[in-house]
Amino acid sequence: MIDFKKYEIWFATGSQHLYGPDTLRQVDDDSEKIVRGLNTSGNIPIKIVFKPVLTTPDAVTSLCRAANSSPECIGLITWMHTFSPAKMWIAGLKILNKPFVHLHTQFNRDLPWDTIDMDFMNLNQSAHGDREFGFLASRMGKRRKVVVGHWKDATVQKSIAVWSRAAAAWADMQSARFARFGDNMREVAVTEGDKVEAQLRFGYSVNGYGVGDLVKLVNAVSEKDVDGLIVEYEKKYTISPEAMKGAPKHGNLRDGARIELGLRAFLEQGGFKGFTTTFEDLHGLKQLPGISVQRLMAEGYGFGAEGDWKTAALVRAMKVMSEGLNGGTSFMEDYTYHLDPAGMNVLGAHMLEVCESISENKPRLEIHPLTIGGREDPPRLVFNVAAGPAINASIVDMGNRFRLIVNEIEVVPPAKPLPKLPVARAVWKPKPNFEVAAASWIHAGGAHHTGFSKALTPEYMEDFAEIAGMEYLLIDGSTRLLDFKKELRWNELYYQTGRGI
Repeated sequence: MIDFKKYEIWFATGSQHLYGPDTLRQVDDDSEKIVRGLNTSGNIPIKIVFKPVLTTPDAVTSLCRAANSSPECIGLITWMHTFSPAKMWIAGLKILNKPFVHLHTQFNRDLPWDTIDMDFMNLNQSAHGDREFGFLASRMGKRRKVVVGHWKDATVQKSIAVWSRAAAAWADMQSARFARFGDNMREVAVTEGDKVEAQLRFGYSVNGYGVGDLVKLVNAVSEKDVDGLIVEYEKKYTISPEAMKGAPKHGNLRDGARIELGLRAFLEQGGFKGFTTTFEDLHGLKQLPGISVQRLMAEGYGFGAEGDWKTAALVRAMKVMSEGLNGGTSFMEDYTYHLDPAGMNVLGAHMLEVCESISENKPRLEIHPLTIGGREDPPRLVFNVAAGPAINASIVDMGNRFRLIVNEIEVVPPAKPLPKLPVARAVWKPKPNFEVAAASWIHAGGAHHTGFSKALTPEYMEDFAEIAGMEYLLIDGSTRLLDFKKELRWNELYYQTGRGI
């Protein structure tokens, strides 16, 4: 359900008529070669489209207007080959509503020491032109990413690729719809928020639906379709004895499959990209949705538990950014701690809903009682998450802005087997250490629900926050609590002045 082929990024090169037609033809030719090189590098997942060199205010404005109205265009790459007077960009940048990345490069990598002359100098003025453009963008307060280096370097290409995935997530978020079955978990603060402001800021809508609307579709599922989904389960997962045909809990598995089919039908019919559920509103459902949520997340849907629509939208954005990458992305919760002074760890899990995309091995399908919700025993996928680097991200509503908090973590193997914990789970060490990470997270107001990813790094989240105009806070290996608290105070002053200075 996530398709990068429908997107494109426009490559916009600035120059001017001062240098004559021969130079402008060379600028066009060089820009086309850069675009071809980026597209064939294998490092950038979104197609880059060459646009003819821009030399006048009208040309810039026309391009920006076309980008705004193009559903395929998710953003621009801007580059000044020669010196390009930046005032010609003012009208275009004023109306541009697509994100852009400023590529500070030049066509040649090395100086031709033996042959360099003033013609070469006048043609290759990125060092000059990009600074002029950079001033104008800063003067206008335009948010953008600046990528520096030669365009053939893999590090430069990968930095553009990170931004392109963030831009794709932003494009995907525009006019996205999220379904909320039931309301927020009663008396919980952090999962609440201003849905109107979220739609104004991010472009997506969140609307509530009665569980009865879902139950109608669940009850309409045929036994034949349930049989077909059970066969898929048997092929894909290790089925525990209690769930097998003829076993006491096989009926519970069929009920879980029926819920999955009904839920998928509801989401597809409504064009939704994510959803929330709550165990406090299950009227008409035999179970809290478990395996259905895990499998739908694996297909790319965003999810938040207990009505947490902000996390559902965040998980969807992270799913888009991580499409095609190794590692997986999931809804997660900081659940409980291991506070051994020799090594403090977090055990992350949820009641049922952790995505199979982060599973270390083939998941095991099991059925166990769930003491919350007052319904029948639900099937769920049980697994450990493989060791390695990952991130946890939380989005919270601070009243006058949305805040994105990211913590770099290191997933570690459980110290011992967990034979009596029948849920998907991850154990991790937060950076820089447990004490600083947890204190920083709490000072920042980070939620217990998160988007967890072994595919993404903080750079993706920073780029996405920049595009979205969100406050961004990073807790990583270099975080010092005193400095982090100062950053929070500085940010508060910035945002109290009225959506930024």
